[in-house]
Amino acid sequence: MRAMPVSRVVTVVLLLLLVMLQYQIWTGRGSVHRVALMKTELERQRETNAQLEQDIARVQSEIQDLKEGVATVEEKARYEMGMVKPNEVFVQIAH
Repeated sequence: MRAMPVSRVVTVVLLLLLVMLQYQIWTGRGSVHRVALMKTELERQRETNAQLEQDIARVQSEIQDLKEGVATVEEKARYEMGMVKPNEVFVQIAH
């Protein structure tokens, strides 16, 4: 049996390395599919964060309003709790 030439051995080793690298690219920890999934998840998280930032801004605005004025407290008491002033009649019209 004859020994393989060095160039043939190098070619086989390089092909094996190429196959191993391709396997890692398509199925490994940083695979193309996993990266695409993570990009989608990142975009969803960014949308969630944007919504939460809007909610935080709204709540902070309400807090500021409550700290600054009695009118806001009175308005909340009237609409959310149905409170009325003395000698006042509450009328609710249903749509």
